Amino acid sequence: MKPNALQGPVPTARSPAPSAGATRGDRIAPARVEAASGDVRTVGSVAVLVLADMQRSARLWAWGRLVLGTRTLRGTPGLNFAKVMGSGAEGGFGLAPSGTHRGLFLVFDDEPHARAFVEHSPVLAAWRNHARELLVAVLRAYSSKGLWSGAAMQTTAAAPAAGPIAALTRASIRPRQALKFWRLSPPAERALAQADGCLLAAGLGEAPLVRQCTFSLWTSTEAMDRYARSGAHQQAIRTAYGGGYFSESMFVRFVPLDIRGTWQGRQHG
Repeated sequence: MKPNALQGPVPTARSPAPSAGATRGDRIAPARVEAASGDVRTVGSVAVLVLADMQRSARLWAWGRLVLGTRTLRGTPGLNFAKVMGSGAEGGFGLAPSGTHRGLFLVFDDEPHARAFVEHSPVLAAWRNHARELLVAVLRAYSSKGLWSGAAMQTTAAAPAAGPIAALTRASIRPRQALKFWRLSPPAERALAQADGCLLAAGLGEAPLVRQCTFSLWTSTEAMDRYARSGAHQQAIRTAYGGGYFSESMFVRFVPLDIRGTWQGRQHG
């Protein structure tokens, strides 16, 4: 894979998600199609992204989300892909793990199932009850490239002519390339945090240091493309992809259907 205009922020989150349980159970009600490269699982185009900073008194409960992984989500109507993730300190991209910041990335068959989860799920209600800050985004994919745990996202939205977009970038870093990758991260992290038009950026991860994810919200496609072409990020992309740093990667752009809540002191929606 060579860098191009589709690719967004290189995954820079270096987050904890410390247990094996946090990386299992993503194969919920899978659908499969035969592809030239083998058996590729396809999932829906409507996603729910949850960012939460749990109350200090709920730190044990927060760690429990990683241990349990997706077990609490089994049987959720319309859900066919799920990841429970940790984060770096303060929900960012540092090496130090956060004891309270957590994330969910869920993909549903359709929008009604996604909205039903947001409004009625006892799992999400429990997250709300334990969180001091929580943001929920309902998103429809309009471009997608690559795989996550062997799954490819469908795209059913048209690229927006104007207005905000969201992006999710994730990668599995080859262990032998991990040290080189970490050296690329700080400049790209600083550029993302300071990028004009970036409304929100969060670092997430399934496993320490090698399975990373970045979620970002932008005022427009143009704002994100400017960042993607920026020096630090462009250098990181060229080096990471050109050097074969990733065993698997995925980049998705979304039209936000609904974003509500608070993240890092800022109200959204």
